[in-house]
Amino acid sequence: AFHMVNPSPWPLTGALSALLLTSGLVMWFHFQSLTLLFIGIISNLLTMFQWWRDVIREGTFQGHHTPVVQKGLRYGMILFIVSEVFFFAGFFWAFYHSSLAPTPELGGCWPPTGITALNPLDVPLLNTTVLLASGVSITWAHHSLMENNRNHMIQALSITIILGIYFTALQASEYMETSFSISDGVYGSTFFMATGFHGLHVIIGTTFLLICLLRQIQYHFTTTHHFGFEAAA
Repeated sequence: AFHMVNPSPWPLTGALSALLLTSGLVMWFHFQSLTLLFIGIISNLLTMFQWWRDVIREGTFQGHHTPVVQKGLRYGMILFIVSEVFFFAGFFWAFYHSSLAPTPELGGCWPPTGITALNPLDVPLLNTTVLLASGVSITWAHHSLMENNRNHMIQALSITIILGIYFTALQASEYMETSFSISDGVYGSTFFMATGFHGLHVIIGTTFLLICLLRQIQYHFTTTHHFGFEAAA
């Protein structure tokens, strides 16, 4: 019942490509050099492609993802989500710690003196609406899959992916409009770290859902065997 995974190089290459990617970002920020960043992006994409290929082969064509294995994968996903909650809790903690009792160095006010905050009723409100709409469409996709309604599943998943891309574009435009940067004290660092990592999660999630769409078009998912979609959603 259990699937003993064959030795795989992809966790190692994934970790190394992530190191190259983050190091490349640092090189780009400080020295305007894109070489290491491009190497990290290419190695990351190659790892993603080959790792997905192996997982699809094991789960869809070789039948290794039995109900017992799927239960283990679900437990792993739950633990990952818990770790994500604490990850973002740290950023919110930093924000509230600084904003609820501003120090004299910040001017005794929040936002700090010299910082012009974004209007929360402008692009941020639109982005929130887009996220809520994507939650509705991905739920529609899941229900359609459970009811074996292939066309509705593809339509709903396509809408979700479009909304994810739209959200990313809106956040990029929002970043270009800000009058402050990540180096502008605690306000800039907490704002860009929290929203930046959230945007990164949206990009990764959109990529995963795009793979799920391609798999659905190829008839990989059934009403009882679709954990890959559930994890991505």
